[in-house]
Amino acid sequence: MNDKHELIQPDRDQPAIAIHLVSKDSFQSWAKTLSGGQRAALAAQKFDGSGYQVGIVPDGDGWFAVGGVANPDELSSWCLAKLAETLPAGTYRVEGSEPGPAVHGWQTGQYAFTRYKSENDLVGPRILLTKQVKAIDQALAEARAVNLVCDLVNTPAEDMGPAALEDIAAAMAKKYSAQLTVTQGDALEREFPMVHAVGRAAARSHSPRMIELVWGNEKAPRLAIVGKGVCFDSGGLDVKSSSGMLLMKKDMGGAAHALALAELIMGAHLPVRLHLLVPAVENAISGNAFRPGDVLSSRKGLTVEIGNTDAEGRLVLGDALTRASEEDPALIIDFATLTGAARVALGPDYPALMTRRDETAKALIDAGTSCDDPSWRMPLPEAYVEWLKSDIADTNNAHGNAFAGASVAGLFLDKFVGEGIDWAHFDTFAWRPVAKPGRPKGGAAYGLRAAFRMVQEKFGAKHS
Repeated sequence: MNDKHELIQPDRDQPAIAIHLVSKDSFQSWAKTLSGGQRAALAAQKFDGSGYQVGIVPDGDGWFAVGGVANPDELSSWCLAKLAETLPAGTYRVEGSEPGPAVHGWQTGQYAFTRYKSENDLVGPRILLTKQVKAIDQALAEARAVNLVCDLVNTPAEDMGPAALEDIAAAMAKKYSAQLTVTQGDALEREFPMVHAVGRAAARSHSPRMIELVWGNEKAPRLAIVGKGVCFDSGGLDVKSSSGMLLMKKDMGGAAHALALAELIMGAHLPVRLHLLVPAVENAISGNAFRPGDVLSSRKGLTVEIGNTDAEGRLVLGDALTRASEEDPALIIDFATLTGAARVALGPDYPALMTRRDETAKALIDAGTSCDDPSWRMPLPEAYVEWLKSDIADTNNAHGNAFAGASVAGLFLDKFVGEGIDWAHFDTFAWRPVAKPGRPKGGAAYGLRAAFRMVQEKFGAKHS
């Protein structure tokens, strides 16, 4: 995304290239309003109004664009994304209607990760006009947040280690006058022993830490946002295969979501007392790596037998959730790239959502439906808690069968959330393996906008 230009701007009747939207059903009747030459131009482009098709139509000394959508009267976030990806640089206006929710895909469709390229072939910016001026600021903010997640996840682990996550949180704290606390070294071992144990094998430059940011009125309802910040996951001594390790720069995707959501909340000045927690580690292999069979202490006081060193994300989250619970928040939301089982069940596009309360799940699912950011609820079955039993400790971090992996991981986390606290857990992939319009291949935000919309509804309307 080109930060020098706002891609969505107020429509003050300035000159702009027209975009006409048609469906496959309405195309033939609409085409009758065109000249023979214009129809021939579209025929040469094999344009028939199918979804995501883009056509260029000559018009005197100029031209206009036409895009295929499912229903021109009910636009989704992605209806204009292909146009944004393929049209020449310029300023555009949708004829006959407002772009509405499609302003989101217009922006994300122009995202590109170019940090490591000496040259790029980016074209832009393509600016879209709208008369819905009041919606522009949130549309811009949400697209920036999504693109921030993409940037952080796409960055290799060498440049996106625990210290880099701290730097990002520090920049946010400075921008929004928030309080930043970072716990490292001996203090980390005392206060967050599982975070320390998981991260202690990493190089000194990637040493583990707990990052906490606090913002907002002390009297406002407290909202805790927790993000798994495993900046690279080798699997530890239960080492991953080379193919399994290839994408593990994305294992801090939960932290990326949490940071982006925190910035959305602070930027919108929501009336909450925000508590952001990012346990930032690298799960590396060296002589002091934690081992299968070790028993770790935790901030909560529970002892944890290590059944698998590759189930490390739930360990660092356990300490973070305990710390969040100590402040008795009205709601905790955590994001984590936690289990392969969630991806087997739901694929990449749906984060697995687990909550203690039905109304919280419904609020998040409804919010996601309203902004094309869906999730799918999975259970926290009490019957499976026994699978985490340990013969020598209070709990094991992994179960010995191949069943219900995502839910069992959620049940482990539930042990560390304070009794009676409203809690939602997103097990997200944070990666898009195949590009779609407005959703490029690579780092991806799933559940971010849904969580923001839900938080706005829950706290903004009632307490502003």
